[in-house]
Amino acid sequence: MNPKKVAIIGTVGLPACYGGFETLVAFLVKHLHQEQQLTVYCSGKKYPKEKRQWEYEGARLVYLPFDANGAQSVIYDCLSILHALFYADVLLILGVPGGILLPFVKLFTRKKIIISIDGLEWRRDKWSRLAKWYLRWAENLAVKYSHADISDNDAIQNYTARTYSTRSRVIEYGGDHAVYQPITEAYKQKYSFLARPYAFKVCRIEPENNVQMILEAFAELPSYPLVFVGNWNNSEFGRQLKTQYSTHPNLHLLDPIYNQQELDVLRGNCFVYVHGHSAGGTNPSLVEAMSLGLPVLAFNVSFNKATTEHKALFFGSKEELKEQIKNTSITTWQHLGQEMGAIAKRRYTWKVIARKYNYLFNKVSATEPKGVLHPQLSQLNQQELIQHQLGHYHALTPVYEEEL
Repeated sequence: MNPKKVAIIGTVGLPACYGGFETLVAFLVKHLHQEQQLTVYCSGKKYPKEKRQWEYEGARLVYLPFDANGAQSVIYDCLSILHALFYADVLLILGVPGGILLPFVKLFTRKKIIISIDGLEWRRDKWSRLAKWYLRWAENLAVKYSHADISDNDAIQNYTARTYSTRSRVIEYGGDHAVYQPITEAYKQKYSFLARPYAFKVCRIEPENNVQMILEAFAELPSYPLVFVGNWNNSEFGRQLKTQYSTHPNLHLLDPIYNQQELDVLRGNCFVYVHGHSAGGTNPSLVEAMSLGLPVLAFNVSFNKATTEHKALFFGSKEELKEQIKNTSITTWQHLGQEMGAIAKRRYTWKVIARKYNYLFNKVSATEPKGVLHPQLSQLNQQELIQHQLGHYHALTPVYEEEL
């Protein structure tokens, strides 16, 4: 099949730096640059002129003078979409801020649109009421006017089926770029906590990641060290938490670590990975922890359950978190880590993820728009649903079936 001109829109850009979508794009470029003609849009705010590249591993880079995140993301995504209309066959749009333009793109051009809604962005606590309204509206437009929409998690697929009567394609994130690194003498000298067992977490310091709950729990467990890596200085919320909890000797609050090897040393040698995310879909940091074979203690929401195939341990409150930490044996943690590693090896490798995206690029270019779901009473039993990879629909009422 002839290569397609694919524009990738909605990320900070390449080279990737500490972001889920950016890491995704980096590995799509790595695996697909010989299959498709890729162009990646980059934020000129994050890449100064003296550090810019115009090509990265075979992909063309285009810079726009706006931030990819926050209030400027709407302008950034919309200008990227308009620029891509001049040359691209397929627009892969990661996130929904530019959804306002998609009705016009679909109605007045022949460009193919693939959208990844990036979890339920409009539910995140960091947004104002007006921003949440806009993101919900943009999500509606993005799903309705795309030729294919991607969910990175079965729970997100269920959400789009119920909300928009469409069946999205589930394509998760890879995590096999995280590789186990042994503890060296140099790291022991730099990080004294490596001398004894510790829990680990890495995330953006935002309320939706249950940062305060996790810190409170471990502050009340002084014999259990927690190493917590995050962007503490990026917000007043983070600065206040760091000031409040950095005095606890068992809490090690570290600033972001951009060296992949160093990060893998710290998280790869913990006795449990604590995952507090309460919004979104398949979270990259969770998939990376699973790829390292780490036991996972995750916040009890459908997204995390789907990612870990319900096999992780879960908590929904500070007290539940403390109970899991205190009462789970080392043998249980070790067995859980093996299960997480097996799931990751089967589902969350970049080679598999890139192949799914490549198939979708080719499919949308060769077919009519996606089918619509209509609610019907289904005669399919649970076993038949599982055979068609629809087993997770059994809890939906009514059951959604794709119109062929």
